[in-house]
Amino acid sequence: MTTTYANLFSTIAPADFGRVAVLFGGKSAEREVSLKSGNAVLQALQSAGVNAFGIDVGDDFVTRITAEKIDRAFIILHGRGGEDGSMQGLLECLGIPYTGSGILASALAMDKLRTKQVWHSLGIPTPRHAVLSNDDDCISAAKELSFPLIVKPAHEGSSIGMAKVNNVEELIAAWKVASKYDSQVMVEQWIHGPEFTIATLRNQVLPPIALGTPHTFYDYDAKYVSDDTQYRIPCGLDSHKEQELMELTAKACEAIGIAGWGRLDVMQDTHGQFWLLEVNTAPGMTDHSLVPMAAKAAGLDFQQLVLSILAASVESRG
Repeated sequence: MTTTYANLFSTIAPADFGRVAVLFGGKSAEREVSLKSGNAVLQALQSAGVNAFGIDVGDDFVTRITAEKIDRAFIILHGRGGEDGSMQGLLECLGIPYTGSGILASALAMDKLRTKQVWHSLGIPTPRHAVLSNDDDCISAAKELSFPLIVKPAHEGSSIGMAKVNNVEELIAAWKVASKYDSQVMVEQWIHGPEFTIATLRNQVLPPIALGTPHTFYDYDAKYVSDDTQYRIPCGLDSHKEQELMELTAKACEAIGIAGWGRLDVMQDTHGQFWLLEVNTAPGMTDHSLVPMAAKAAGLDFQQLVLSILAASVESRG
């Protein structure tokens, strides 16, 4: 399968972006990852000749951003407060263009439960799930879904608070841990089979990546720390199944309203069926991150990727 990615390269001169604020850090559970991502993005923009500076988003953020002369913002905040629509809403009110998806898509994508509900309503395959609020919910979910299962805080990223469980006792314990991160916790069917991640950039699907890890699942350590995680590009699917995966990704992102860039996580079961897990609207940009790998496979180095994401902030959201 041959795909042309030439239209992903930015044609905007670096000076024409104006003064760019790279927003990173923040106060979410993903702060440390965001700091690494933000510093990498900032260095790439500055080395390309963009007039960029960084803001570690803290309590003084509103005062600072209203005092600064900013032409556009590169959002590389992960998690709540930056990836959930709130930052997007503030920037909209201030009239500052920004990278990535708009308010609604950001809020939807940050909410794993409502993302699944949208996909389910459109017939897009996503694993069966249940919402957990107490011990009785855990017992009911175990009967309805069967083990193994995976527990997830509904509004966290980077696999924070997630756990695979094999019995009711483990499920109740995992729910209690996850509820420390989020008032809304869900449990999902465990899909046996390979995992894929697929990035989108300016409405184009990049080459899929197959993930391999000796961990129980692709957890925080496998994503950001471990050196034994495997990334396969080409992903190993035949051309028909790879095309199916890419078309499903485009459909799923369109359903949520993803714009600019994003990354979708997908499982494939033993029968070859794909199951969509979640979509990230401000994915990681660290040395372990997946979007830069996919972009490289499409012919873009890290600097070209960052410029392409920024260029999308100049384009209309429609």
